[in-house]
Amino acid sequence: QVQLVESGGGLVQPGGSLRLSCAASGRIDTINLMGWYRQAQGKQRELVAHISHNGRTNYLDSVKGRFTISRDNAKNTVYLQMNNLNPEDTAVYYCNLKSYGPTERLDYWGQGTQVTVSS
Repeated sequence: QVQLVESGGGLVQPGGSLRLSCAASGRIDTINLMGWYRQAQGKQRELVAHISHNGRTNYLDSVKGRFTISRDNAKNTVYLQMNNLNPEDTAVYYCNLKSYGPTERLDYWGQGTQVTVSS
């Protein structure tokens, strides 16, 4: 019942910026986490950042001070502002929704958007 659609990825030079967006549609429980994971080729998926329904955030250590996650609950949309990008940020970025409903915790995933940082 829930779909996530990401946008905003692309190619950027080191030191540049990108802003990712993820819009969720469907029946979304009030208590939830929205966030971004990334997976580089040949690497494990890792959590980049997430934000709760009431605004609490968590960041991967390597992106602290460079990335900012935010959300608009009215639009069911989460954003990731990425500044001072470096080649190690190159990965497919996946939007994730963790939904805490009355009967179960569910995970939903977007299709992924490629971020490439290269000179």
